[in-house]
Amino acid sequence: MDKVSVITGVAAPLLRANVDTDTIIRIERLTHEPREQLGRFALETLRLRHDGSEDPACMLNQPPFRDAPILLAGQNFGCGSSREGAVWALMAMGTRCVIAPSFGEIFYNNCFQNGMLPVRLSADAIATLAEAAASREVTVDLSAQAVSVGEARFHFDIEALRRDALLEGLDDISRTLARLPRIEAWQRSDQLSRPWIWSVLDA
Repeated sequence: MDKVSVITGVAAPLLRANVDTDTIIRIERLTHEPREQLGRFALETLRLRHDGSEDPACMLNQPPFRDAPILLAGQNFGCGSSREGAVWALMAMGTRCVIAPSFGEIFYNNCFQNGMLPVRLSADAIATLAEAAASREVTVDLSAQAVSVGEARFHFDIEALRRDALLEGLDDISRTLARLPRIEAWQRSDQLSRPWIWSVLDA
């Protein structure tokens, strides 16, 4: 998993509430398309016409918002069914950070397992970012827990464990493996202090 530290670039506005995971990526795409190809189907009901061609009226298809690394979203983004592929699709589209007032809980958790930074900011702060989106780059600094554009700067909260995992590029499995020497040392110590437990486990 790639490390996340500072993300700077265009922020594409998608300021509608309750964009669910089925809108982000249709379930049939996950069963028929390779993961690295999901980007062209991300948000397809918004971005594509019925014949599969891009809708030029969709802001996400227009410069400078095409391939924007930051997505500005409305409340409850990523709600709906549990679908890790929703994060995969956005990342394959080039998105590395989603900023919204609130997220679907499962989508929010899936972001951290795949190197995507979800940021919770107020609707007013997001409106300020959206106003500047077409003409100025936005910077998201994970270490400083801040989003800035021009002179405007907004602090965001994030659990320290999750922040550090993104900074180090570690998912849950990688974090466990990084602690493997300490785990094995504890096991050896516990085998000496409580051998009867381990004799049952070995039986």
